[in-house]
Amino acid sequence: MNAPDKIQVKEFLLSLQDKICQQLADADGKTGFSEDVWQREGGGGGRSRVLREGAVFEQAGVNFSHVSGTHLPASATAHRPELTGRSFEAMGVSLVIHPHNPYVPTSHANVRFFIAEKPGADPIWWFGGGFDLTPYYGFTEDAVHWHQTARDICQPFGDDVYPRYKKWCDDYFYLRHRDEQRGIGGLFFDDLNSPDFDHCFAFMQAVGLGFTEAYLPVVERRKSLSWGERERQFQLYRRGRYVEFNLVWDRGTLFGLQTGGRTESILMSMPPQVRWEYNYQPEAGSPEAELYEKFLPVKDWL
Repeated sequence: MNAPDKIQVKEFLLSLQDKICQQLADADGKTGFSEDVWQREGGGGGRSRVLREGAVFEQAGVNFSHVSGTHLPASATAHRPELTGRSFEAMGVSLVIHPHNPYVPTSHANVRFFIAEKPGADPIWWFGGGFDLTPYYGFTEDAVHWHQTARDICQPFGDDVYPRYKKWCDDYFYLRHRDEQRGIGGLFFDDLNSPDFDHCFAFMQAVGLGFTEAYLPVVERRKSLSWGERERQFQLYRRGRYVEFNLVWDRGTLFGLQTGGRTESILMSMPPQVRWEYNYQPEAGSPEAELYEKFLPVKDWL
């Protein structure tokens, strides 16, 4: 097995952040990203970039982080006892996009690399990541394009890769307390370290670079659709599901907070405006009801 190259991974992640920010700023057409460069007291740091109040995007955040430490928190080693006593480095790019127009979906993506080392032992390492789509109003054309792009990204790596990582995404982005999917899924993978470093790194790069190929055509198709207060209120209500998942179930949020990550960057994924409504039920036959009936249930879109 070829040895993991941390420098190569970091260089790719920094360039990926640059590329995605440029593509999103071009798609927005009004404003660009502001940047915070930060240092972590326990080791490492990052670049947090946020676009606010653009023409298309109400808020978009694209973070790079590279954190390190002499040991992992007990919550991390409880499930992976082999990591006990090892120093660690975790690096990645994570992004969340919240558009103005309720007909344009929210989307999330991340790619990451983790390595834990100690003298006299082989390093323990893996890649993870993926992307998922959270529409407020569903369009079959968009769902098919999203999943077709995901499958095309996976195809060079094996026929079984897309179905396996699609299912993992459906299973992961599931709000158990609601018995409801967060959106229409996509790809999710973790603990990827086989067959070797080069293969796994190539797949992580394909997912990172493929995100905008999946997302930006959907933005272009929907950003000019007219909408009103009804659609806005439903968008704000459904954004509540996003908050619930990130604060209750998301492992990345938990890991970041428990390892002393930068709270502002970790919670950058939260929508700028959101609302909850007690016992909301969509009107039968409405476009809002269609989201629950046709788009949120897990299905094979291809």
